[in-house]
Amino acid sequence: MPRQRRSYKNRPFKKRPFRGRRRSRSFDPLFLIQKSKNKPKLEAMTIKNNFSDFQVEPRIKINIKNKGYSTPTPIQDKVIPLIITGQDVVGVANTGTGKTAAFLIPLINKVFKNSHEKVLVITPTRELAAQIEQEFIAIARGLRIYSSLCIGGVGMGRQVQSLRRNPQFVIGTPGRLKDLEQRRILNLRAFTIIVLDEVDRMLDMGFIHDVQHLISFFPDKRQSLFFSATIEGKAKQVMARFLKNPAIVSVKTGSVADNVNQEIVRLSGKNKIDVLHDLLIKPGFDRVLVFGRTKWGMEKLAKTLIQRGFKTTAIHGNKTQNQRQKALRQFKNGQVKILLATDVAQRGLDIENVTHVINFDLPETQEDYIHRIGRTGRVDKKGIAITLMP
Repeated sequence: MPRQRRSYKNRPFKKRPFRGRRRSRSFDPLFLIQKSKNKPKLEAMTIKNNFSDFQVEPRIKINIKNKGYSTPTPIQDKVIPLIITGQDVVGVANTGTGKTAAFLIPLINKVFKNSHEKVLVITPTRELAAQIEQEFIAIARGLRIYSSLCIGGVGMGRQVQSLRRNPQFVIGTPGRLKDLEQRRILNLRAFTIIVLDEVDRMLDMGFIHDVQHLISFFPDKRQSLFFSATIEGKAKQVMARFLKNPAIVSVKTGSVADNVNQEIVRLSGKNKIDVLHDLLIKPGFDRVLVFGRTKWGMEKLAKTLIQRGFKTTAIHGNKTQNQRQKALRQFKNGQVKILLATDVAQRGLDIENVTHVINFDLPETQEDYIHRIGRTGRVDKKGIAITLMP
């Protein structure tokens, strides 16, 4: 029997969804910049200690000096003595205030004095975990204390080998740490100290259940350290379950943008890449982070800048973890002076002496804008953030 044709004559018309390029939203930073310029200047916090005053091993003090650290930052000044005494601590501070050294210095000292101590550091991003390990290597140099970096995006084989050497410090991201625990390669019951770093971002990125799973294996008798830019909402709930009578230290003095001079550069009909070019050749643009919206756009811009003679590399979601780490290493050691990044890739970037942040594309949200410009002006140093606008 021949197949009957369907009649579409009397059927209601359905509007087909638009398949073209979706217009993405943008955050206009003009109001925030104006507000920042009108803010009263905050008084500097009083520092009570020098690094020489802390009760830590002489070799650690030498390593601190070799790192170029002279005076402790406010978070280091207040937190290091508390951690040395074994207290649980909540540290509330902006990114770029020296939190990593604030917990590594006293914990390395504790492990040096008692080889049975083991430390787990959990961070929200691979880049932050890798940077913490680099800081650890510098501060622990010559002490025969070792670490294992356990992050996703790279093969697990080397991490398994490293853990079998029984390192005193394990630094990693929640997903990979949970995977290693479930494979019975990582024995969390052997750890006596746990550090949760950038808890607010860990919650934002949806890692709360993984973190709770990891904490559940820890012995009741432990030292717990909790660092976050805020302790509101869910962060406060996690803190209540995670810590016992903690000392709460807050040195958050305002926005991460307080040390950043924010500027707008108008394109006025000029080609955007030409305007960026003219900025990058100016004196003082020594270590520059350029932010854009898309992986494709940043990769294309990197090739264009390289063709124009700029030493440039890019970091975004299409790069492997090894490629990301190589790009960061080249940027940090001065092999390249320009690092291009997307908003997803920039989370966790902690690079010293970034002179300029340039918003090549406008960010989507105020939060993204604050995260971007916070990559400069870190640890009481001044920085410049430039946003290109029509």
